[in-house]
Amino acid sequence: MDLHVSVFLLFILFTAGHSLNCNQCPGVSNPCEKIPCPDGLSNCFAATAYASALGVSSSLVTVKSCAPAGCPSGSINLGIIKLSSYCCGTDFCNAQDSPDPSTNAPNGKTCYSCNGTSCSNLMICSGSEDRCFEATTTFGGQSVGVKGCVSKAICDATSLIPNVQGISCCSGNLCNGAQSVTQSFLFLCCSLLSFILLH
Repeated sequence: MDLHVSVFLLFILFTAGHSLNCNQCPGVSNPCEKIPCPDGLSNCFAATAYASALGVSSSLVTVKSCAPAGCPSGSINLGIIKLSSYCCGTDFCNAQDSPDPSTNAPNGKTCYSCNGTSCSNLMICSGSEDRCFEATTTFGGQSVGVKGCVSKAICDATSLIPNVQGISCCSGNLCNGAQSVTQSFLFLCCSLLSFILLH
């Protein structure tokens, strides 16, 4: 009986002070480092923004860090910009970059996307992008709208994305409506990238 109590107390001592360790890569041309996560951050996070041009996808920026519980794993497809992220809960599990969503097979979902001032472009979703979405943000004092495909996990975690309001996700084909916006959707990418950079 005393042996069981001693083993239990040793287990408590060695696990109570253990925090999660993650890779931290703050963005473009910054070196990565291995860090212990602060209290309240119980996951490791990796996110990458990809740009597509002429059928070729290339990585723009990758960010890795500690993250709160409930951080999303999935992708957002804005057309020429795609954001991919994943969360995990073991030490240094965010060593790999998040996967390029353009390598995923189409899944049959179709949504509207924006290109310049028109939001009537049709987009075929892929991989885990099982929702259509639309959102607005304020950038430089101007309202910016964006539409595209998104994973349900990211829709469920929209409260974690700063500076973006009016995020609406829906599950039917073309359910995010076709209408014009007055500003380029690339402004929203700055807000989405700031979300990545803050995690």
